[in-house]
This record gives sequence, structure tokens and C-alpha cells, in this order.
Amino acid sequence: MNNIVSLVTGAGGEIGHSLIEALAERGIPILATDLRPLPPPIARRCYRVIVGDITEPELHGQLLQIGFRRVFHLAAVLSSQAEREPEAAHRVNVEGTLRLLQTTHRMAKRHGEPISFLFPSSIAVYGIPSLDEKRRAGRVREEQYLTPMTIYGANKLYCELLGLYYARFYRRLAPEPEAGWIDFRALRFPGLLSAFTVPTGGTSDYAPEMLHAAAQGKPYHCFVRPDTRIPFMAMPDAVHAMLLLAEAPTSALRSHVYNVTAFSASAEEIATEARRLFPQAHITFEPDPRRQAIVDTWPEALDDSAAQRDWGWAATHDWERTFSEYLASNIRRRYQRAIT
Repeated sequence: MNNIVSLVTGAGGEIGHSLIEALAERGIPILATDLRPLPPPIARRCYRVIVGDITEPELHGQLLQIGFRRVFHLAAVLSSQAEREPEAAHRVNVEGTLRLLQTTHRMAKRHGEPISFLFPSSIAVYGIPSLDEKRRAGRVREEQYLTPMTIYGANKLYCELLGLYYARFYRRLAPEPEAGWIDFRALRFPGLLSAFTVPTGGTSDYAPEMLHAAAQGKPYHCFVRPDTRIPFMAMPDAVHAMLLLAEAPTSALRSHVYNVTAFSASAEEIATEARRLFPQAHITFEPDPRRQAIVDTWPEALDDSAAQRDWGWAATHDWERTFSEYLASNIRRRYQRAIT
């Protein structure tokens, strides 16, 4: 077994399930944490599971006692829920991340070598001021439009900066060039499409929600306009990107923060595809003003050329493969099992 123990926080969430499966298949021992017990099939993939709050000192004491050599920090309050509970979102998204960075620094000092800290950021860090500007902007680069309008976006952007601070400041203080510092790496994800977990709390969740509802024969009222366009990627590519960046040599990286993406689509295009794949689908559009206002500030497309250049990133799931091969077959199988 690989001895690089990987800590996965927020392991019970949408990305966590798929990431744990991928790590386990590679023989990597997984130390998982979540606020609630993990489903037994996921828990069995881990060598240790801790149930606890990422903001509480008791959890971090246990993490230090067990030890870890790499971090995938997934624990977060997602965008729509964060808007309803901004103080709770700040506590988990910012204070939890700060405490984990401190814990990781202590662990790195103990080992006398850097610890890689993978942080999933979001297109929510961007804030484009108008729809006209959004359409003109095209593929947005990492340094553009960093004026998020949501607490979630502000949390994510600030945590990127916290990660940069810990990476740079503590590296300068390390007694040796490679000793005891945090190798912080962040990915700005677009909307994620998963066949195996039901979305919870994300503002881009209208896309997977359409498909999960259609497969069950349930009507779905989409909370954004038909012309709403943002970038997406399939969950297998999200996990692939995290593992690829985690394993990239430090010398190859010219940045700590990278965009990744696969394709862009409008809500109407996704609805049309859902109706094609599931003829029983009944999808209508009933935009929610608050959620619509959020996605209107997100880019229509991301420029991920830096990730392509530095660590060989390339999406493996285009539109056709995402919907016809990955989503349709797996979602259909999921609900057929539930019916039978």
C-alpha cells in the first residue's frame, strides 16, 4: 500500500465520494472526515474515518495524532446554502480552512517536508458586472473579474489568498528550502455534473437536477433562464484534475491557482439533451431572481490554457461523452435499481 496518507475533508459530499473511489483504486490510504457518518460503501474504502466539525479543535487534534501527508480539502457550505446562511458559510469555508492550514503546517514541520494541500475553488470567485460584459468577455483567465458577488465566492477567493500566504510565508521561514511548508494548489471548478450523487446547495445544480428529475419521471422547474450559459465538467474529470495537479512536480507549476473546464452550455441546451435522453422529462423554466443574479455574474467560459501548459490538463469528457456515456447510463441505472 502507498504510504502517502491522504486526508479528505468533506468526504461525504459530491466530490468526496468520487475522489475516495479514485484514491482507493490507486492503493492510497485515506483519512476521511465529515460532519456526518459516511455511507458504508465509502467508509469501507478508507483506513480511518473521523466524524466531526472542521472548525472544532478536537477534530484537528485527532488529525495530528493520526497523521497525513497530503490534503484534499473539500469541506464547504455551497453557494445557494451559503447565501441563506452567510455566517455559517464563513465559519466553515473560511475559519475551517484557516484552521486546517494551521494543522497542515504543524504536520509539515513534524515531517520536515512539504505537504501538498489541494483546494477546490470555484467560478464563484468571478464577478462580471453585466450580461453584456459577460458575453463580450469570452474565456475568462485566472486574474480577471475577481469581484465575487456572493459570500461563497468571497470565501473561496479569500481562502485562495490564505493558501498563498501559508505557502509563501512559511516557506521563507523553513530552516531548509524544502522543509515544513504547505504546497498549496487550487482548482477553480466550473459547474460539476455527477451521475452518482444528488446535488445539494450549489447554484449550478440546475443542470444535474434536470437529469436526476427526468430519470425519475418527476417535473423540474429550472431556477434560471433558458439562455443562461456557464461552463461545466463531468465529475470524473474533476477528480482527474485534482489527482493530476496533486501529482504534478512543483517545478512545473507557474501558479498556485488554475482554471479547469470541459464545455459551456446554456440551460436550454441541457434541457433539450435531458428530454432527448429521457423522453418522459417535463422541464419548465421559472427563474429565481436571487439565484439568476448569481449565475449572471459567472463567466460563460473559462480559459484553462495555464493548466494545459503547466501540468498537462485536458478534459476527457466532452459534451457527447458526458451526457450520453456517463450521465444517461449511470443515472438511468441508479433509478431503475431504486424502482425494482
